[in-house]
Amino acid sequence: MEKKSQNPGRSWLLIALVGLAVLAFYKMGAGTNKPRELAVVEFLGECAAGRVSDPIYRVVDHDDGITYLQGDGTAENGEKYVYRVNLVPGENQNLMEALQAAGRKVQVRNETSAFSPFVVNILFFLATLALFYWFFARRMGGDGGPFGMGKSRAKMLTGKEEKKRATFADVAGVDEAKEEVQEIVAFLKEPSAFQKLGGRIPKGVLLVGPPGTGKTLLARAIAGEAGVPFFSISGSDFEEMFVGVGASRMRDMFAEAKKRAPCIVFIDEIDSIGMKRSGAGALTGSHAYEQTLNTMLVEMDGFDANEGVIVIAATNRPDTLDAALLRPGRFDRQVTVDLPTLKGREEILLLHGKKIKFAKDADVKRVARGTPGFSGADLANLLNEAALMAVRKKLEGVDMQTLDEARDKVLWGRERKSAGFSAKERETTAWHEAGHALLQVLSSNADPLHKVTIIPRGRALGATMALPKEDVLNHTRSWFLDQMVICCGGRIAEKLFTGDISTGAAQDIRQATEIARGMVCRFGMSPKFGFQSFSEPNAWSAAENQPAYSEATSQAIDAEVSQLIESAYARAEKLIADNRETLEKLAKTLFEKETMDGRDVEALVRGEDLGQGQGQDQDQGQGQGQDEGQGEGEGVG
Repeated sequence: MEKKSQNPGRSWLLIALVGLAVLAFYKMGAGTNKPRELAVVEFLGECAAGRVSDPIYRVVDHDDGITYLQGDGTAENGEKYVYRVNLVPGENQNLMEALQAAGRKVQVRNETSAFSPFVVNILFFLATLALFYWFFARRMGGDGGPFGMGKSRAKMLTGKEEKKRATFADVAGVDEAKEEVQEIVAFLKEPSAFQKLGGRIPKGVLLVGPPGTGKTLLARAIAGEAGVPFFSISGSDFEEMFVGVGASRMRDMFAEAKKRAPCIVFIDEIDSIGMKRSGAGALTGSHAYEQTLNTMLVEMDGFDANEGVIVIAATNRPDTLDAALLRPGRFDRQVTVDLPTLKGREEILLLHGKKIKFAKDADVKRVARGTPGFSGADLANLLNEAALMAVRKKLEGVDMQTLDEARDKVLWGRERKSAGFSAKERETTAWHEAGHALLQVLSSNADPLHKVTIIPRGRALGATMALPKEDVLNHTRSWFLDQMVICCGGRIAEKLFTGDISTGAAQDIRQATEIARGMVCRFGMSPKFGFQSFSEPNAWSAAENQPAYSEATSQAIDAEVSQLIESAYARAEKLIADNRETLEKLAKTLFEKETMDGRDVEALVRGEDLGQGQGQDQDQGQGQGQDEGQGEGEGVG
């Protein structure tokens, strides 16, 4: 349960201070309804004219030591007013006798103010100081204010009090990671069992994995299972525009954690404060984040005892972390929270699908097979998209067709059926995608074809989609060669139909070039260079970090990349020339139907009749999908 940052009693204090200030203004005469000062002669004239109302008050003000007459009067123009007549000592008796002789009622009233002007001024000054302190020290000194910059921004959740605390039952698809952190839970529940045998629980656990795999959820589940306080903060919350604020917040956070030990401190995106420090004498050696990092290193394993405080951090960039942060005694253990496998994806879908109403034909296992490379967050997003689509379609439940459509939307973008393309453009796109689809089926080492469409999806005018049969951890050289051949199919088929070339193959060209360069420079798949790696500087560091090879080698790499692409292009040309009639038939069918299932394309290539099995859903394989399409504008698709 999150700690309350304000005391309800302070609101009443603020109301009292504001009321006091208003009273002070009133007593000091801040109002505009002041009495008219009348001389004795003017007052007598008003009385003779009958413009002074009864009773007339003879006021004795003991605070000021003066006596005056006060009452209500009416001006010549009929306007009401309040008058005041200061009485001069010695003349009071004559004036009173004159009023009594005229039959006017005079009443005596003693007026003693509880607040003299001096006291009112003092109270007003104190109220102003109190308001100033409350506004600046309380408001601005709270979360992120200048008077409270050194205070920790960590939010605390108490496992026993949190109504919806997470447990290991809420975490699916990361069984190995859950087993790794079981010791943490056991220690927090019963630390004496470890201390008897002299064992020491890890002080820090680093969760490493791609975004959306459940690192934060796993940390919350640890706290929920152990029933201990859980502090959560992001690495960026430590930094501020002033130097030293991050280090102060780090010390304050650990001080709060030690008071509530045993507890868990979770730091998300720790790479923002745990980056590798620069060398001695470097211009960047005084970065503020380095002070924060140094403070964290000392707090985790310094001279002061830090028993019972376990630090769990998450990052998807472990290579950027400082070596001192990863040594034993600080982050003793690194737990990899990787993308889920087929079994893990099925578990995640079942977990997130508890709140969704499915139709009878919905098959979570098929969805899991068709979503390779999806993280837990991606799968949750897929189910949410499917539920929204089912609502728009006014369905009783989320059916399989809607799940497939949601999967394709998440992977390749939403269909743009309303895009206004001419028949000529649609026919060109049909030939382009037919070239990709034909080579996808003919290439023995390529992934099975899932679907081909000429309906614009995302930024692409068309798309050829493929999904592997099983989870793929490594790709072979033959797979890369077939991928380059498939990339060339769209341009070749388009040129065969129109006799010209367009920008539609821009993304295909880029993908083929990246594959060829990766085979030569990264994977050692080039016959000429063999078992060698050529790391290339990126565009940001090319000026400072030159390649670790000669200019002659660079030219040889370019020539080898060119040779691989030319070989793939020639192979693609031969396959299309040998199957030209099949390509024409496929392009014509695709132009008519707009979308074809992968199994229908395979049947057409084999020369079978498409009358049977139309509209069947392909039982998608597992693994990573691929989008190759004729791009829009510059050919990005």
